[in-house]
Amino acid sequence: MKILVIESSPHKHGSSNLLAEHFIRGAQEAGHQVTVFDAARAKIGPCLGCNACGMAGPCVQKDDMPKLREQILSSDMMVFVTPLYYFTLSAQLKLVIDRFYSFNDELAAKRLKTALIAAAWDNDDWTMRDLKSHYETMCRYLNFQDQGQILGTGCGTVPLTERSRFPQMAYELGKSL
Repeated sequence: MKILVIESSPHKHGSSNLLAEHFIRGAQEAGHQVTVFDAARAKIGPCLGCNACGMAGPCVQKDDMPKLREQILSSDMMVFVTPLYYFTLSAQLKLVIDRFYSFNDELAAKRLKTALIAAAWDNDDWTMRDLKSHYETMCRYLNFQDQGQILGTGCGTVPLTERSRFPQMAYELGKSL
């Protein structure tokens, strides 16, 4: 299976990307081909709402989105990786998701497998509620087939994350595919 991991943390070596590394190791050990797209370092502009694409592209913007679009459409699975920012996904990942508009129907018809990997400082039971809801709503709308969610609470620093149960959970999710 071809898996595209979309990382979105401005902290290249932060907790969410640490969890992604464990997922990737598991997926590769299971024989899958994994590609990483770093949304935090890519040039991706916000959707302009101009509707020039007509939900079927191309987008009028000249940035890295055409490359990502090609990677998404040639993949069997997409993994969203994000730190939790104000109880939802990072702005960097939100930019990417908003730009799905330019190939909305093609993306929905693909019925991609997806997963969510997130890391948050807080460990309250409600910390990930809104992110989880957003992700699950997006899955319903775009016909994504959720393969699992690693919602790493109490992962405010890399050492905290390394000592938590979440790296092993991420590895096992990747290995189980």
